[in-house]
Amino acid sequence: MNSVGPISQPPAARLAHETGLGRFASHMRRGEFWWRVMIWALLLAGSVVMIMPFLWLLTSSFKPEMDIFLFPPKWIPDPWRPQNYSDALTYKPFDIYIKNTLIIVVLNMVAVIVTSSMSAYGFARIKFWGRDFWFVLVLSTMMVPYFVLMVPQFVIFSRLGWIDTFKPLVIPIFFGGGAFNIFLLRQFFRTLPEELADAARIDGCSEFRIYWNIMLPLAKPALAAVAIFTFLNGWNDFIGPLLYLNSPEKFTVAIGLATFRSVMRTRYDLLMAASAAMILPIVVLFFFAQRYFIQGVVLSGLKG
Repeated sequence: MNSVGPISQPPAARLAHETGLGRFASHMRRGEFWWRVMIWALLLAGSVVMIMPFLWLLTSSFKPEMDIFLFPPKWIPDPWRPQNYSDALTYKPFDIYIKNTLIIVVLNMVAVIVTSSMSAYGFARIKFWGRDFWFVLVLSTMMVPYFVLMVPQFVIFSRLGWIDTFKPLVIPIFFGGGAFNIFLLRQFFRTLPEELADAARIDGCSEFRIYWNIMLPLAKPALAAVAIFTFLNGWNDFIGPLLYLNSPEKFTVAIGLATFRSVMRTRYDLLMAASAAMILPIVVLFFFAQRYFIQGVVLSGLKG
């Protein structure tokens, strides 16, 4: 029995066959095009919804106070009040708040990078008894809410005499580094070739020198991601400073923004301007470090 394929068909049948395949391929391309258009439209709509509150905050920072409560909202300020920023940053001592926040954030970044990278290297490269069990135990701490530990920690720090100091916000981080940061760096260290460490051991390097001189320089993308997460957490932290800091000269940025609320009234125009000004360092940090941030997250095995 002879099978008639596209090659053995007459020219007219072959042309019809090829024309049908071409139409099918064209139909598939059109379907894929419209599918991409729909995806981009949904992403654009979601982006607009997400950015609307930030745009309202930014435009409200240039408005007179009464224009903030207009409905429907007036998106373009009239008149413009750029002096809201100077008034807001002098209404409260934000230079002191920023200095205190930077002290805490920088110390937290140093603590997290050092301790979490050492722990992650041990879990990734050093074989010891119960390594997987201890790693799972470390990860399980992520399931414990901070509010469960808040009261016991406050009792401990109060008996140590650390209340109204930066110590409760800095020193405990030097003894952990955070379970998520350890997991992130461990995943990155596992992607590095084992042959590098073997060659270093043959040359007589200790395990600490392998970690410090070889592995740590190669982990810069993951370290940058951890540093960005730590900066964001420290800059936006409100509960910790609220619990342990009592003196106004030791307040952080988050507490300083909260002090705009007074007993009689809240200066919403100045609050909007101060909030927009305090967001600026985070935005600048992300735009300058987004390449390292994305690379560190992707190479650490957290990509979708």
